[in-house]
Amino acid sequence: MDILNVIGFNSLQGHNMTSTPFNVTVITRHALRILHDWIPSLVLISFMLIARSTLADHYYVPSGSMEPTLMPGDHVVVNKSAYGLRVPFTNQVIALQEDPQRGDVVIFDSPENDVRLIKRVVAVGGDEVSVIKGRVLINGRYLVTPQNPVVEIYGSREARLNLADGGGPDLPVTRVPEGHVLVLGDHRGNSHDGRFFGTVPASELYGRATGVFLRQSHGLVWQAL
Repeated sequence: MDILNVIGFNSLQGHNMTSTPFNVTVITRHALRILHDWIPSLVLISFMLIARSTLADHYYVPSGSMEPTLMPGDHVVVNKSAYGLRVPFTNQVIALQEDPQRGDVVIFDSPENDVRLIKRVVAVGGDEVSVIKGRVLINGRYLVTPQNPVVEIYGSREARLNLADGGGPDLPVTRVPEGHVLVLGDHRGNSHDGRFFGTVPASELYGRATGVFLRQSHGLVWQAL
């Protein structure tokens, strides 16, 4: 009996001693195989998240405040590095790119409630701006022409206004502080914008909308902004 016990114990012990290293080896190889298969995907996902945080993203237009340029339900491409390169997943700017320009369509958080908005820059630092019946004046001059009083001209770009609901509240002559911008919606009578909450620091702009790529009524499209 003692001999059998000894043999049984030794057999069991021998089995454990030989199987444990084998199992560890198999598990290690399996884990390495999984890592080998998944590392490229993990790297790609990480790169996409970083790129989305710092380089480019998309924005869903929730309202008609930018009609007719942007329609409710539009999806737009946003260049998040247009005004500065940020530390991934933060708002810390590490390299400035260019200053916002009049006519840019920009993404930012409302100074009132942090709701993300999309509006048009109509005036930049140093401008004396006013709004009369929905039409912008910069340094005393209208951006529209008598021949086309519903299209504002921003250099090489034009913005067609929606005045179907009137022009919204007027804005008396205001000097935009340096480093700030004034933003308005193109649907002047249906836009809660800088006439209500004032100017926005340029450093608070998340990026510049570059084009519409998906429109509910048309599907995939491309409309540069």
